[in-house]
Amino acid sequence: MPNMVTTINPANEQPVNEYQLMNLHEANKAVDLANDCYQFWKKTTFTQRAQKLNKLADLIEANSPKLVALMTEEMGKVTEQGKQEVALCAKICRYTAEQGESELQDEHRVFEQGHAIITYQPIGVILGIQPWNFPLYQVIRYSVSNVMAGNTTVMKHASNVFGMAKLIEELYLEAGFPKGCFQSLLIDGKTAGELIENHHIRGVTFTGSDKVGKQVAKRSAELSKKTVLELGSNDAFIVLADADIEKSVAACIQGRIVNNGETCVAAKRFIIVDEIYDQFRDAFVSGFKQLKVGDPSAADTDLGPMARKDLRDELHQQVEASIDAGARCTLGGKIPKDKGFYYPVTILEDVKPGMPAYDDELFGPVASLIRVKDEAEAMMVANDSRYGLGGGIFSKDTQHATELAIKEFDTGMVNINGYSLAQPNLPFGGVKDSGYGREHGGFGIKEFVNVKTVMVANAQ
Repeated sequence: MPNMVTTINPANEQPVNEYQLMNLHEANKAVDLANDCYQFWKKTTFTQRAQKLNKLADLIEANSPKLVALMTEEMGKVTEQGKQEVALCAKICRYTAEQGESELQDEHRVFEQGHAIITYQPIGVILGIQPWNFPLYQVIRYSVSNVMAGNTTVMKHASNVFGMAKLIEELYLEAGFPKGCFQSLLIDGKTAGELIENHHIRGVTFTGSDKVGKQVAKRSAELSKKTVLELGSNDAFIVLADADIEKSVAACIQGRIVNNGETCVAAKRFIIVDEIYDQFRDAFVSGFKQLKVGDPSAADTDLGPMARKDLRDELHQQVEASIDAGARCTLGGKIPKDKGFYYPVTILEDVKPGMPAYDDELFGPVASLIRVKDEAEAMMVANDSRYGLGGGIFSKDTQHATELAIKEFDTGMVNINGYSLAQPNLPFGGVKDSGYGREHGGFGIKEFVNVKTVMVANAQ
């Protein structure tokens, strides 16, 4: 049938479900509903919104087995990591419910002729365009902050996780949010782009590739609509000469393979000073060889399949192009013949500028090892990227590593002697081609509000 989408289980290549795409007219009607909802939702109290967010958190936890199973089925997420994603989303709901009112409290200031109230007011319907790799988290992180601020939101999810898109809307409704407050629109990218022109859409938040993100930003800017962009990265993790090798290797492996390596803020380029390069490389190779790739629902699996065949093929092309340009593949690099969209853990060495493994984002379990002579060259190579989302530094001198992170690292986030994903109370976002704007930590809730100044003159 035309305009139908079939979701595919990437572990066995079997169809999961079929979905009918909405056309532009239907999508615009959904935006109208969101705008109608906004007219009264913006007048609700912070307490009323918080109560519903706490209920949503309860429902997310109660539905954890169902949510995790759907993630595994639709995009191949390892079950244990799916449980972590669900737990994080519940925490985000509760954090936003607890902190939202204080973050959006009116401020009072005095000026020469009187006093002023600075107030943070919602602006309307926010369009979210979200990827598949964290199919619950990506949606929760932007939507709960917006509904807490008094906005309503319509969301275009990736087509391979349409089941999750529908389930999230069901949870919102079950939590007591009014119809139209959050909607999952089963639309394609072209329709999402056209939807930006709807006059009720007041802002757009996008997570995905920098190429598409820039097109979204351009189209929005032409209409004077604000955007928040999170566009991936090629994060550098620096290992200095005094680093604890065992701990560094463990954190770097975790950072590279989390979510099957399909993570925007994953560790991707490993920059190791010459003095300890061989020692680190040998331990890293040994650790990679011990990882189990297989059924994502099995308890002992470290990596499942990649989410789609085209994504695996693109990754393999990047690996082969890097090898053709002079990189050495010391582990993996061959597509298995078995069923499923699996890709082996792969290590590339002698990685240099001009190679995809150095310049671009490799969205899968491929590690790029880069040898440098000293700390100064390490920082230069780390910053030699059009991206700037996250990164890491490993050193026993924590104070020095922290100073490097603050003063030298040109990214939005830096890990010191470890690896962490998003935290509800910490800002998340990047610079350069990794985008702009922030999620979480009280920052995301102010991205799509009108910072309004009301000036009251002194009595005569």
